Amino acid sequence: MNKVFFIGNLTRDPELSETQSGISVCRFGIAVNRRSETEGERKADFYNVTAWRGLGESVARYRKKGDKIAIIGNIEQRTYEDREGVTKTVYDIIATEIEFLNSAKSDSGSSENYTKDTSARTEKKKPSLQAFDDDDDIPF
Repeated sequence: MNKVFFIGNLTRDPELSETQSGISVCRFGIAVNRRSETEGERKADFYNVTAWRGLGESVARYRKKGDKIAIIGNIEQRTYEDREGVTKTVYDIIATEIEFLNSAKSDSGSSENYTKDTSARTEKKKPSLQAFDDDDDIPF
């Protein structure tokens, strides 16, 4: 299974483009804070993220550098040869779901959810808590 979940901040404005066949693709970077062994020292890991079609269009339209975002996706490894002829290996996060989290500058009180299965923006509603009584099934 290849599944990742990150919460971080955009390190640059999302860049929206299209493939030659007209499919939208958005690329951006995120910084994810992690615990350090030394108290007081903050560390972050940096990842490149790719979001396709409507998911990418939503990110490009509604997010900017510094915004907080949650990403579910998978990791893809690729290699390329740099200008000096040295083979480099990089890891990209391919987003399948993205949730916009409140940034420090945001004054809205909600978060928004986006998934790859929709070509347009869709909000997922959280299920409400309901009374749950199934004591009839308990065998004792």
